[in-house]
Amino acid sequence: MKKSVYLLVLILMGQLAWAQKDGGIDAQLLEELRAGYKASSSDKAVRNALNTTSINTLALNAENSVLLDTHFSDRVQTKGITDQKSSGRCWLFTGLNVLRAEAISRNGWGDFQFSQTYLFFYDQLEKANLFLQAIIDTRTLPLEDRKVDWLLSNPISDGGTFTGVSNLVMKYGLVPSEIMPESLVANNTSAYSSQMKTLLRQDALALRAAKSDKQAQKLKKQMLSEVYRVLCLCFGQPVQEFEWTCYNAQGESQGRKTYTPQSFYQEYVGWDLEQGYVMLMNDPSREYYKLYEIEYDRHLYDGDNWLYLNLPVDRIKEMAIASIKDNKAMYFSCDVGKFLNRSNGSLDLRNYDYESLLGVEFTMDKKQRIQTHSSGSSHAMTLIAVDLDQQGKPVKWMVENSWGPSYGFKGNLIMTDEWFDEYMFRLVVESRFIPEDLQGLLNQEAIKLPAWDPMFMGEE
Repeated sequence: MKKSVYLLVLILMGQLAWAQKDGGIDAQLLEELRAGYKASSSDKAVRNALNTTSINTLALNAENSVLLDTHFSDRVQTKGITDQKSSGRCWLFTGLNVLRAEAISRNGWGDFQFSQTYLFFYDQLEKANLFLQAIIDTRTLPLEDRKVDWLLSNPISDGGTFTGVSNLVMKYGLVPSEIMPESLVANNTSAYSSQMKTLLRQDALALRAAKSDKQAQKLKKQMLSEVYRVLCLCFGQPVQEFEWTCYNAQGESQGRKTYTPQSFYQEYVGWDLEQGYVMLMNDPSREYYKLYEIEYDRHLYDGDNWLYLNLPVDRIKEMAIASIKDNKAMYFSCDVGKFLNRSNGSLDLRNYDYESLLGVEFTMDKKQRIQTHSSGSSHAMTLIAVDLDQQGKPVKWMVENSWGPSYGFKGNLIMTDEWFDEYMFRLVVESRFIPEDLQGLLNQEAIKLPAWDPMFMGEE
């Protein structure tokens, strides 16, 4: 009996081994692949070129290398270009650039910036608390639980969305850039982020080992004290009160006053960011005309998850055009790396001909690219211009970037309308630009997606 069982086990193991091997690259398949490749003279030329030259350089379409026409029929009035340097804070620069454009217009200022460092300090403090409290909330779950695993994989980041901007500004106010200027660490966040992630993961293990929730909360308070100290060392302690001289567009002093960050915000911006804006998404992989939110996709534990209305791209364009015509800049995010010509700042599907260079076809549409993680929102910029033809249809768009004034077209990127269709993902518009037929959709119950959903990716 035992011998029969032993033979049966051997047979099953043999079948399993064969099943594991089946589907691999065996000698016969490898020989077929070798025999099937006939290196043509053009293949040899491409191989020689790729040996010393980047794919993007070789795939650059010479027939499409001229910068797009820089005329725009409608444009928001903005002043100055910001620079996030080597950091993932595009979401913060973009959100503040939207507020900056309005503040400059309202108050008659010249070139002006809100302090990105001031708000980033509190962003990192709040995200640390969000992570630590989430660890407490899930500390009875095993380490291999999908949610716990995701939290430990993503303890903190310098990326984000407009929801974070609105929550942070409403809670902490704003200050001018000269009151809390940029620092070396703020401009180069990689080393800081690495150490902060290590510290928080270490704290997570201590919280999970706590004997009670009460003890865990006590530990969390101590941990946040350490986080606060690190943030002060890296960015400086945020001001609570400051004096500031306001100047008009002609450079004339309009008086010096004492402000708190909240009083400064109320005097020079003042509107409700949390209620005054709606985030729109074009995600053809999900049902349109539905509200969605993503768990843990927020900056504050007691803040708002990112909530968006998923719409066809043409409906989003309607609101974008209306906003630009009313001189209102918008938070805009996209997959910026696709077909970007870095030398002239254009985003055009014809910029690169990868298919001719590599001898393959790329056939996925936008929906398929999202489903396979081939494309997603990666960068936020400020939408400021559209060029409409005689029929009122958009031909091209322009965004104000945060990569400095020397990048692209005077610090801006210009995209064709076709590129907009394929690689635009998120747009934030003022609530008053939502058409009447869409207003009711904002009252429906949102469909909650898990934190690891592809759409979670924070703009960098």
